[in-house]
Amino acid sequence: KCLEWIFFKMLAYILCTALAVLPLLIYFRNPYFLKDLHCTFLSIYVGIRLSRIEKKFYSILDRFLDKVAEHPHKKFIVYEESSYTYSQADRESNKVARALLTHAHLKEGDTVALFLGNEPWFVWIWLALSKLGCTASFLNVNIRSKSLLHCFSCCEAKVLITGADLQGAIEEVLPTLKQQGIRVFILREHCHVDGIESLSDKIQMESDEPLSRQLRASINIKSPAVYIYTSGTTGLPKAAVLKHERVWMGSFLLTFVGVRSDDVIYIYLPLYHSAAFLMGLCGAIERGSTVVLRSKFSASNFWNDCRKYNVTVIQYIGEVMRYLCNTPKRDNDKDHKVRLAVGNGIREDTWVEFLERFGNICIRECYGATEGNVGFFNYGGKVGAVGREHFLYKMACKYALIRFDTEKEEPLLFKHILLLLLAGETGLLVAKIGKRTPFSGYAKHKQQTDKKKLRDVFKKGDVYFNSGDLLKIDDEGFIFFQDRIGDTFRWKGENVATTEVADHLLAVDFVEEANVYGVKVPGHEGRIGMAALKLKENMDFDGKAFYQHVKNYLPSYARPRFVRIQVNKDALVVTSTFKQMKVKLAEEGFNPALIKDPLFYLEDNKGYIPMTQEIFNCIAEGRLRL
Repeated sequence: KCLEWIFFKMLAYILCTALAVLPLLIYFRNPYFLKDLHCTFLSIYVGIRLSRIEKKFYSILDRFLDKVAEHPHKKFIVYEESSYTYSQADRESNKVARALLTHAHLKEGDTVALFLGNEPWFVWIWLALSKLGCTASFLNVNIRSKSLLHCFSCCEAKVLITGADLQGAIEEVLPTLKQQGIRVFILREHCHVDGIESLSDKIQMESDEPLSRQLRASINIKSPAVYIYTSGTTGLPKAAVLKHERVWMGSFLLTFVGVRSDDVIYIYLPLYHSAAFLMGLCGAIERGSTVVLRSKFSASNFWNDCRKYNVTVIQYIGEVMRYLCNTPKRDNDKDHKVRLAVGNGIREDTWVEFLERFGNICIRECYGATEGNVGFFNYGGKVGAVGREHFLYKMACKYALIRFDTEKEEPLLFKHILLLLLAGETGLLVAKIGKRTPFSGYAKHKQQTDKKKLRDVFKKGDVYFNSGDLLKIDDEGFIFFQDRIGDTFRWKGENVATTEVADHLLAVDFVEEANVYGVKVPGHEGRIGMAALKLKENMDFDGKAFYQHVKNYLPSYARPRFVRIQVNKDALVVTSTFKQMKVKLAEEGFNPALIKDPLFYLEDNKGYIPMTQEIFNCIAEGRLRL
């Protein structure tokens, strides 16, 4: 018996020692184990929340109304020198809803286009439309003329609401809108333009009493919540259909990255984009946080705003972080309360520089597309990664990286089977379309919706979403964004559709052919626009006329910064499928020492001037900012 007691005692010591050492062994084998475990618990929590929402429909508006009841006097929106509580926002949106119900005769299922910048009215009107069971269509305030009409027609809206500062843009297309019987409302107390009705005065006359839930009784998890526009291979922007389930998924990102109800979130990115609307505004509502809203980004005022409003969470795109790092250094650079930065597109060198300069801020880089059914976030904190693989997510969202031919712009096949990649190789991200990972496509763009689908990928009958992005996964499971493919590149946080830009350039009288593409610039995120032109016979390039044309028809981020005049008769080479060859041109760049064709550079607010080696050197060395 004594020996048995000693044996069991020794066995107990061994087991206790093993249990004590096991976490250390796991940690040394996988230093991200605890973070993986934390993400597991969060994934289970969010999964349970989504299941409950699906069983008994509960919208982001319902979440807002619950937060109004929970803390009515808590600040919801802070804008310039004004602030609005959750209760005030609720009452303001009630007045807007009643005004639209009375004067625009809206009903459940209608679509209303919003042509507004970042201001509280944007939030009130979106909430109001949600209370009426209507779908909001968010128009980019930079688009004009043909693009504006196209975007408006995509969502089949019968009502357009715009800000006073955008009246000129609306008047340009007003004859067409009137011809189509579109009601146009402007946020003014008076408007004497025929075809544009004032809205502010009508809102002021309405009651702020709550509206009946019966007005939105038929809305469910599969109903369209908003339309957000994304550019693509068609040239003109496409209206991505975001259903209520997609809005919830976007809003839960802040839960995953650790945002709390007592956080103050700084939003300066445009609300008509998914980053600011889904992750920022809807995420703040889900958490019950406070939003500091700014009309647009300002590098010089960024940290002053953070200090003034006690901001704790910031959103970013890669360019923003670089702009902040490029500002003159100050003694109080680390004097702020920001603890978390959420966004995408930050370069590794900027990431390191930002932390060294502005202090211990947790950066949570993420990846996703407005219309996509797959996304990642870097909860492990590895510099440069956009995400990390997790077994639960792989079970819920079946994605893969496949080999891709960048010249032919299509996946590589071997005996009709798509080729998978090994760790560390770059490939095209695809994700299976299913009940949990739907792809709703684009409004009135069935052809483009179908083009984003890959069929019979790994077995007969399966359908995968083609992200159009090239990624790689390292041996630790971290995911890195590499590049975009196709006819779209990204510059200054905006997607630029090359075919749309080329269409505008072809309208210039001396241009016969135009090939638009993005080129990399040292020290800058994304790609900047460049155009290779073939001129009409016996005609010369007129830099001033060309600049005036792009200024009139294109937003600043879409204007080609460099122009290459291809002098050979058959200069604009096409592939066997008659697609313009962009890859080789993009690789050649804009260095006049390497390119014999005439090159021109768009000097800020002056026009296109001959590209010199001195200008190239200034850009390459960072002495000339683009």
